[in-house]
Amino acid sequence: MTRKVAIIGMGNVGAASAHYIVSNGFVDDLVLIDINEKKVKSDALDFEDAMANLPFHTNIFVNDYSQLDDTDVIISAVGNIKLQDRVEPDRFAELEFTSNAVTEVAEQIKQTKFNGEIVVISNPNDVMVSIYQQVTGLPKKQVMGTGTLLDSARMKRAVGAALKVDPRSVSGYNLGEHGNSQFTAWSTVKVLDHSIDELAKTEGLDLDKLNEDIRMGGFTVFSGKKYTNYGISTAAVRLTMAILNDAYIELPVSNFREEYGVYLSYPAIIGREGIIKQIQLDLPQEELDKLQYSADYIKSKLPEAIK
Repeated sequence: MTRKVAIIGMGNVGAASAHYIVSNGFVDDLVLIDINEKKVKSDALDFEDAMANLPFHTNIFVNDYSQLDDTDVIISAVGNIKLQDRVEPDRFAELEFTSNAVTEVAEQIKQTKFNGEIVVISNPNDVMVSIYQQVTGLPKKQVMGTGTLLDSARMKRAVGAALKVDPRSVSGYNLGEHGNSQFTAWSTVKVLDHSIDELAKTEGLDLDKLNEDIRMGGFTVFSGKKYTNYGISTAAVRLTMAILNDAYIELPVSNFREEYGVYLSYPAIIGREGIIKQIQLDLPQEELDKLQYSADYIKSKLPEAIK
């Protein structure tokens, strides 16, 4: 069966996602869409030049919304990262611009026969997922965001570095908004089967300091090169492949939680139909309070039309 993915928005993140997909031969067909036609055509030609030195072939289509009719997964990388170039880090700096852009894109998707899953990278992530779902009318289980999949990876990087272990030996989650109100749910974090609380005592870890490192990780990268792309594109492609592979893997993604009445990041089982099952964590009250605060913050930022 042919695998087909579309990437809408070919800036730093969209291009990095496309390169990851093409260089690994993850799909048969790749649709690239961007308002900058000269840029997206150049990307397509660049990928075609690369294929002569790759063991895979990918069919590439450019700026053709009709190709979405039989697309399996759409990755939305629509946005304007330059709007985040400010003293105080805030992903909601992109809210007005990206809300308008995403609404236009979602309207065009709605005009096609697309009935797959949408993986949203666009920021502010949880709000953009809500807009895509509302405008397209797709079932909530088919529309999700990368959310704290990246923040959780940053947590694993920070904890692994502090304990001198591979980040893949760290398990656990960051929850809530993909933004300033997200938090590390330390009750879920383990390293080589040891709880983080145990290791904090024996290894002298400063969890507050680690938490700030994790929360500010993206802005640290941004301050150095004025965009982020590798971490988030890897997260987006991992989520996309979990869908295509019907992986039934547990990932912390932005999904609609009825108990909070909003999209936010919380672990869910991902498979070919999108959100297969929502996980219920046994969180202490302190973390439940943080999650509620994050949910309320996201709600307060939703456009009136989708509240």
